[in-house]
Amino acid sequence: MTETETRAIFLEELNRVAPDIDPATVRDTDHLQDDLDLDSMDILNLVTALHARLGVSIPESDYKEIETPRKASGYLARRLREPE
Repeated sequence: MTETETRAIFLEELNRVAPDIDPATVRDTDHLQDDLDLDSMDILNLVTALHARLGVSIPESDYKEIETPRKASGYLARRLREPE
């Protein structure tokens, strides 16, 4: 899966967790908490949704890897390429 595909999935799941966020207005560098105002429960719900959708477990120590759409799309694409 490409980073473009993982970005689209990330934004879809972000919109499900925070329906007031319009994915079309989210920039690659927007920080989930600082710019998009997600709280810790929103982040946990997003991580859970990504796991359900992609089968990728994201440990808490890696949350910094999904703090922006750009970082998240790269992280998810890498994780999906890893052998199981």
